[in-house]
Amino acid sequence: MSSPSISIEVLRHVPAFSKLAEDALQQVMRKLKKSEYKTDDILCSEGEKGDCMFIIESGEISVLKTHADGNLIEITLLKANDIAGEMGLFGEMVRSATLKARTRVVAWILNYSNFNELLEANSSIARGILSSITSRLHRETNMVAKLLGQDLDRRYKVAFFDSKPYMEETFTRNNPYNYSYRFFETKLTPDTVSLAAGCNAVCIFVNDRVDAEVLDNLHSMGINLIALRCAGFNNVDLNACKKRGVSVVRVPAYSPFAVAEHAVALMMTLNRRTHRANNRVKEGNFSLNGFVGFDVHGKTAGILGAGKIGRCTLSILAGFGCRLLVYDPFPDLSVEKNFNARFVDLDTLFAESDIISLHVPLTAENKHMINTAAISKMKKGVMLINTSRGALIDTTALLDGLKTGKIGYAGLDVYEGEGSYFFEDVSDKVLSDDTLARLLTFNNVIVTSHQAFLTTEALNNIAQTTVDNIHEFESGKTGTALKNHVTG
Repeated sequence: MSSPSISIEVLRHVPAFSKLAEDALQQVMRKLKKSEYKTDDILCSEGEKGDCMFIIESGEISVLKTHADGNLIEITLLKANDIAGEMGLFGEMVRSATLKARTRVVAWILNYSNFNELLEANSSIARGILSSITSRLHRETNMVAKLLGQDLDRRYKVAFFDSKPYMEETFTRNNPYNYSYRFFETKLTPDTVSLAAGCNAVCIFVNDRVDAEVLDNLHSMGINLIALRCAGFNNVDLNACKKRGVSVVRVPAYSPFAVAEHAVALMMTLNRRTHRANNRVKEGNFSLNGFVGFDVHGKTAGILGAGKIGRCTLSILAGFGCRLLVYDPFPDLSVEKNFNARFVDLDTLFAESDIISLHVPLTAENKHMINTAAISKMKKGVMLINTSRGALIDTTALLDGLKTGKIGYAGLDVYEGEGSYFFEDVSDKVLSDDTLARLLTFNNVIVTSHQAFLTTEALNNIAQTTVDNIHEFESGKTGTALKNHVTG
């Protein structure tokens, strides 16, 4: 059944046509045909071909997709002024969903041939249609996410991003609650967040990105838990999480011994040049030239941060017979007694230390705490070790310090631009980060790829704590009620 024309006000409320001039709207109106549908009528079926677009004037239409079990699942609901089937305007296309009238529906139809005539008459109509197709693609992404959420596997599902084989093996072995793990090698970003569709929680690492855009997508998929399998959380927008009611949990201490031991390994390798000596003898060169080190015993070591990792480092260096200085904004005097150490201010630590090791979290306040001004206060030839977070050090200032000899050694397990490289094999590519490339040219610098945590004990602790954190959330606790919740 047809009618002379659609109401021009209805057209103005359709996003595809809302910005058209009066004459263009009149052209569209003349090409539309009216159709009416009763409740439960099918406008089009999934899998069938069609070459037209529907403009809904009134009523409600269910958008249905077929699940793997053969059942139709309602993905979304269309109402007045919505459109559907836009891709049919470009020729016969297979319908991606079934449209079924939930109520009495009045709709207007624009087909492929009429659309071509409109384009020839007014190119601005094409822009409106393309805009609506963009919205449709976004809607269909959400539709797929919801469909995946109807997975027949009823277990609690966790999406792991930035996944690596050693981590997957450990988590698979540590699964007391029989969770369904989905491992993705890619990092979590706005471009990859859709991979989490159908999951109940996401588990991320240090270089994944959780900003407002990612959170909006996760929240739309019904995911309200971010489980960090690390201690740091500077890559998560906690304010955005709070606004959206998303809980964030972490692993506050997986193995302080692992990180402390790696920090000391960097110290000893730099001091005694064991990495260079190993390479030299493999080439038949047994010369000792250039390998003169120093006794660590009796040297002054400055430890920034007296948390668990900092204390483990103090314990090891106390065994070497070092004089120990400590800086922490919240000093615990028991540290002085237990490790024969002394709390000092930063300037004193910089001025007196032969070795400086960083063991503090990254915050807005301490970003680039090792900068040009700080380096200028240090001893000439100081050894600088960082196993915490890359952005604690201004790398440009570090390079300047290395070139002038102010910094005699640098051992870095972290780097402020590490996100594009660390944990990955890029040996067949050109290193495009000029700062990192320059850093690697110094023979008194060692860079490791954020591996300080990587021991069997630490991996097991990470997995056990992370899974317990997820189980606590699954059991009904949220926000600050969670044992290892992170607050902004």
